[in-house]
Amino acid sequence: MADWTQLPPDLLQVIADNLTVYSDYLRFRVVCQSWRSSVPKIPRRLPPQLPWLIIPLYHDSRCGLFNFSDNKIHFLHLPEASLGKRRCGSSHGWLAIVDENPTILLLNPLTRAKLRLPPLSTFPNVVSFDYSRVGREYLIRTPTGHIYSRNLRQMRDSFVKKIVLSSSPSNRNDFSAVAILNHSGDLAFCRRGGESWTFVDDAPSDCEDIVYSDGLFYAVDKHGVISVMDLRGSHSEVSLVTTGSQSAGDIQYLVKLGRELLLVSRYLDIINEAMVDELISVIYRTVRFEVFRMEWEGPRWEKVENLDEMALFVGGNSSMAFSASDFGGISGNCIYYTDDYSDTDYQGQGEEPDMGIFRLCDGSFEQLPYYSGGSHSRRRLLPPIWVTPNPC
Repeated sequence: MADWTQLPPDLLQVIADNLTVYSDYLRFRVVCQSWRSSVPKIPRRLPPQLPWLIIPLYHDSRCGLFNFSDNKIHFLHLPEASLGKRRCGSSHGWLAIVDENPTILLLNPLTRAKLRLPPLSTFPNVVSFDYSRVGREYLIRTPTGHIYSRNLRQMRDSFVKKIVLSSSPSNRNDFSAVAILNHSGDLAFCRRGGESWTFVDDAPSDCEDIVYSDGLFYAVDKHGVISVMDLRGSHSEVSLVTTGSQSAGDIQYLVKLGRELLLVSRYLDIINEAMVDELISVIYRTVRFEVFRMEWEGPRWEKVENLDEMALFVGGNSSMAFSASDFGGISGNCIYYTDDYSDTDYQGQGEEPDMGIFRLCDGSFEQLPYYSGGSHSRRRLLPPIWVTPNPC
């Protein structure tokens, strides 16, 4: 009988180079010591990967990651992104995490690599931060000049809506990060090694989402107006693309699909809302999505009735698009969405996560494969978020 542990290293490397799913590569390396030593820890060739879904657990140090490729939940020891932390972004395989302190942490959940961004206390509208001012540690200035206070938990839960990166921090030294501030929708940015955040000059307020492509950030406001931002120079350069009257849902997302720019509009049914600790606690559910394609000659948003084999992934992450014909486990002409409604209390009392799969062809919904429904409260735990596996 052949001894599989004695396969030549060159042959093992050829086999490893033809594995297209990262989880398969991991399994390949744990077969035996000789296989593990024959191929590098980081794959030499790995095509774009389907996002994994980071799932909240009743555990102070573990997270579950649902993988569409094998339809399984994998568990990671990840205390940096577990209970008490808030994930406010996912780009290029890195999570943006805030806690009940000023720190903003970038974390690669696969490699455990970490990098700090400038803290919350360095945003230009934060007047001061003082731990000794218990219950009102932050003083914040509104655009009209009004000063109000926020405690540590309120800042964690409601100050930053989303952070988007231009590239993986492990690949380039000059990446930029753009943050959408909650409520106002103002934009601020920083660069690697920077000590503070800077407002993006001339960018409109009420921004809903950001996407990065080919050296530029694209932001969209509640009305479908696009801001195109070049942050590579000493000063930010912003140009506006006004599309005229545009029906808008409760949440807007931008998705780059090749050379095209898509707008995904999400409509919610607000079931109940109340004020809790100066924050709005909302129970809601998604009732439909609409998709539009930017026609630059006009310019205008053109409604899309069919995405063909493409599947869109939206939520607290940088929005993504994948072809179902290239991957197993997903369906085309669908929107895979997670719970990221930000005008709400982080610890509200929903009955179940507002997340699932929307079929554009007939407007129907279905649950994500991992979720059986009704087993835990949507807001007692961290909302799930998409993250693309990045082994480097």
